[in-house]
Amino acid sequence: MPESGQKTTQEHITATPEAVPTAARGAGLLVTLVLGGLTALPPLSMDMYLPALPEVTRSLTAPAATVQLTLTACLAGMALGQLVVGPMSDKWGRRRPLLVGMVVYVLATAVCAFAPSAELLIAFRLLQGLAGAAGIVIARAVVRDLYDGVEMARFFSTLMLISGVAPIIAPLIGGQILRITDWRGVFHVLAVIGVLLTVVVWRFLHETLPPERRQEGGVGQALRTMRGLLADRVFTGYMLTGGLAFAALFAYISASPFVVQEIYGASPQTFSLLFGLNSIGLVAVGQINGKLLVGRVSLDKALGWGLSVILLAATALLLMTTGVFGEVGLAPIAAGLFVLMSAMGLAMPNTNAQALMRTPHAAGSASALLGTSSFLIGAVASPLVGIAGERTAVPMAVVQLACAAAALACFLLLCRPWRGQAPTGGAPRAGA
Repeated sequence: MPESGQKTTQEHITATPEAVPTAARGAGLLVTLVLGGLTALPPLSMDMYLPALPEVTRSLTAPAATVQLTLTACLAGMALGQLVVGPMSDKWGRRRPLLVGMVVYVLATAVCAFAPSAELLIAFRLLQGLAGAAGIVIARAVVRDLYDGVEMARFFSTLMLISGVAPIIAPLIGGQILRITDWRGVFHVLAVIGVLLTVVVWRFLHETLPPERRQEGGVGQALRTMRGLLADRVFTGYMLTGGLAFAALFAYISASPFVVQEIYGASPQTFSLLFGLNSIGLVAVGQINGKLLVGRVSLDKALGWGLSVILLAATALLLMTTGVFGEVGLAPIAAGLFVLMSAMGLAMPNTNAQALMRTPHAAGSASALLGTSSFLIGAVASPLVGIAGERTAVPMAVVQLACAAAALACFLLLCRPWRGQAPTGGAPRAGA
């Protein structure tokens, strides 16, 4: 491994830079933009559609709980798809599985635009998620191919800046689309975005996993690799911590259109504005993490701060929604959601970085497990927030508090950060 002072022109590329193609290392900004686009695709697919949820319930004559399953199906698809694509990318490289996934994503999205029933929409949202998983899992694996240590944590924060623009503009775009057309137009726009991103990936994203670093074997070998990763207590701890924190976030994503618009009477445009402000908070804290904290504060300490703030914000939301403080309006609820969302900027990049630093030998499979756990737990949280109907925000707050408490418990009990098993910027200690 090269000494920390030996840097390439792109700066801190990887622990084994000679194994990474020169073209992939040399196009730093371009690679960042491409990976940012891939990580932005899931929030685009989910958030651009959010302002249309009440309209979909009316258009397809379906209850809110059924329409929320269109979110759950997409999320579950993204979770399961990563389990397939991650090991495939370790065996065949990053480019081929990614391009196949993008093509299928475009086709599934186009079909969603013409779905005549909620059941068919749910089915093709599942396929859309399965295909879209390629972008999520391979983007993280490419980061692990190119970076290591604190530079990887910083890069994840940079990706959060780029991909964070998506949830800021997606509901705004969705709200404006609804002014000129119906909810089906949202899927037409997503299909066009998918086509453009597929072309960019095909043209500009070079292979980052050379043949000599690829894993041999079929499904059995992939399962053994994942079993070995799950046997690592600390990796599993970070995986569960990140997944539960994401579930608290997704409880907000799934419930907020009904909470803000149906309970508090806000317009789709107002909802889009509030959603964008929350996303700005997440991006801003993510940049504080990457630019100011990483390298000065241990990743575990920053992660612990983030989880604690999420827990406090979820507690405040539960107290407000249950009437402990009397009748509250939209502003206090929006403030609590803003704090909760912003703290995700400390939780998400640091859990990913800490987990992937332990798995340089199987970045694709590790990325698949990280993503799958997050999306599966989030998929469970989605229908729970609507279990009491559309007229109360209490289930959303309960789910958020339960997920935040469980995330902090997993971090403390499994990762045991006080033992320093994964120093900032270093590899995991043997036997941790």
